Amino acid sequence: MIRINLLAVDRSKTKKKSGAAPLLAGNRLAIGCGLILVLAAGLIGFRFWTLGRQSAALDVSIAAAQLETERLHSLILQVQQFEQRKAQLQQRVVLIEQLRSGQTGPVHMLDQISRALPPMLWLTELKQTGDDVVIDGRTTVLTSLTDFVTSLEASGYFKKSIDIVNTTTEAGTGSVSELIKFTIKASFQPPETPARGAAPPAPARGVAPNAPKPGVE
Repeated sequence: MIRINLLAVDRSKTKKKSGAAPLLAGNRLAIGCGLILVLAAGLIGFRFWTLGRQSAALDVSIAAAQLETERLHSLILQVQQFEQRKAQLQQRVVLIEQLRSGQTGPVHMLDQISRALPPMLWLTELKQTGDDVVIDGRTTVLTSLTDFVTSLEASGYFKKSIDIVNTTTEAGTGSVSELIKFTIKASFQPPETPARGAAPPAPARGVAPNAPKPGVE
């Protein structure tokens, strides 16, 4: 009788199956680790690429900010120069106004003296020290000098009373036999600003409104 050992065959198959299982598990593990490494490398590469783009964007922003800073710096310098120029112009305007206000006094004084000049009287010198005014002149008759002093006092631009410092007589020329040389001293004071609607001051006594006035030598 022939006997076949079937158990041995089954045992070999079982051994083969039991030996293939660890190998399959190892392959799966290796594949899984490889996939993890590939995924990690992809994530690292993506992160590196993202950081590179962010760094480039930051570099562009920094460059733009530097350009804007330079532009604002130039604008600040221009504003400072404008403020300095404005301050200088304001100082000039104030100085011009001061000079203009200081010139109104002498202008009014000369205008009033010119208005007060009577006929046959002319001036040779005028000196002003502060508010004090010294006037030298000549006239052919003494009444003209009196009228001149009276007109100056009536103008309101000179303090009363005006002093006649001295009068001397000197020889004349031509048809004038003698001349009276005089020196008067007065104190100039501008009157208060007249109220609106007030009548203008009357012309100085003894001088016609349209009559030509003698000049100053």
